[in-house]
Amino acid sequence: MNLKHFVVAALSIVAMNSYAAYPDKSIKFLVPWPPGGATDQVARLLVQPLTKELGVSVFVENKGGAGGNIGTQAFVQDKPDGYSILMATSSTNAAGPHLFSNQGFDATKDFTPVILVCTIPNIMVVPASSPWNSLKDLMSDAKQNPGKFTYGSAGIGASQHLAGAQFKTDTGLDIRHVPYKGSGPAALDLMAGHIDMMLDTGSLNNIKAGKLKALAVASDKRIPELPNVPTLKESGVPMVANAWYGVMLPANAPKDITDKLNAAFNKVLKDPEVRKSLQAIGAQVDGGTVAEFTKFSQSEIKRYEGIVKMSGAPKE
Repeated sequence: MNLKHFVVAALSIVAMNSYAAYPDKSIKFLVPWPPGGATDQVARLLVQPLTKELGVSVFVENKGGAGGNIGTQAFVQDKPDGYSILMATSSTNAAGPHLFSNQGFDATKDFTPVILVCTIPNIMVVPASSPWNSLKDLMSDAKQNPGKFTYGSAGIGASQHLAGAQFKTDTGLDIRHVPYKGSGPAALDLMAGHIDMMLDTGSLNNIKAGKLKALAVASDKRIPELPNVPTLKESGVPMVANAWYGVMLPANAPKDITDKLNAAFNKVLKDPEVRKSLQAIGAQVDGGTVAEFTKFSQSEIKRYEGIVKMSGAPKE
């Protein structure tokens, strides 16, 4: 065997050993939002079955702030070795580039897409104590009291912010935006009555518990979990707004590790119990190949340029 063949053979053995060895220690699943919101809920539903599938501990680490940008900025500095994975969202990885002059990362270059996990529609929710029992009630009151009412969000660029801005544009209502450091804190203030409404993706459990009232769903059709709640379109507002959640690694992650994670997530997402748990929070379960998510995530950056522009949300 000449030197060239020896080197090729040695590199092949190293690559095979790398694939076989991964993973051999705990994996951090970074959620760039505080606990309690939809992104956190999705990630936490996946860690236990993923731990079982990969044979090592997978744990959630929350690092919120600045509309998901602080945690994501930290994530792109991690080694692309598969031991730090990100729950990316349409907020940070598609809308963000059009909402922030400097996100601290490049959505087109700083990530290795792994898999699209799910999408969740926004739901117009109000406190359980609210006098509004329909979207018509809310719109009538807001029209008569311009500037009086507020809507919350997980922060600038979050799905709640964009959906709220789009709602304002489509209805012509004067309602004020109150950004939080995550949808969990925003939901707590909403339930306490400190803000008046929110178009949220993570409120289904609080709706079922009677802590919030759902007035309308921002989807094409009614969702099975809330069959008696009309869509925004049915309520006279022709808009659809949802958020997607997917797994990414830092840029230049090895293909073998990316493929192994993709296979593990696909297997987990096909598990009936996992699907049932995700659907219980209003999610449409996806999955698929690395190539499909790569194409999708890149196309979403372009698509959200129009969504942000249409929403009227200002650039920070």
